[in-house]
Amino acid sequence: MSDDPTATTSPPPPRYDDGHVQVLISQERVAARVAAMGAEIRAELGDVPITCIGVLKGSFIFMADLVRALGGQVRCEFLGVSSYHGGTRSTGVVRITEDLRHPIEGHHCLIVEDIVDTGLTLDYLHHFLAGRKPASLRTVALLDKPGRREVDVKADHVGFTIPDEFVVGYGLDLGELYRNLPFIGVYSP
Repeated sequence: MSDDPTATTSPPPPRYDDGHVQVLISQERVAARVAAMGAEIRAELGDVPITCIGVLKGSFIFMADLVRALGGQVRCEFLGVSSYHGGTRSTGVVRITEDLRHPIEGHHCLIVEDIVDTGLTLDYLHHFLAGRKPASLRTVALLDKPGRREVDVKADHVGFTIPDEFVVGYGLDLGELYRNLPFIGVYSP
């Protein structure tokens, strides 16, 4: 071991081989798509400040990478929202568990979602936030699962369209586990 405090050693790579998760979208593909979406959104909205509203908890990793990809002036807000209540299927009941800390009236806002499946959460949030009179309100979702849609809603920007599988990683969880995976994986019990 070196006595030099600036010396770094690389830790061994993390292991994710618990036998329950199979890679669906690689870390490299996720990173490339998030960077591209950031550039697309910035080009669309121009040089205005953007208020990103992350839907907790699943969007936090995606949002962190997205706001860096957006460049320019970006504000970050978060909404605590629950519709899964610990299971692998949405209950269909959307609950706000934590509200925004600052007003968004007159702001150009971007709802940042990890995944759109039934569409109930995104539909609810769009109406909920539109009532607060933002200058504009757009949506971005890392994943879209149209095979589960119950409400006719579409995100303005989508990273990947996926099949009707339960996915984890890159912020998405099962019972608060697997969020730290750097890729999107299909969970199989």
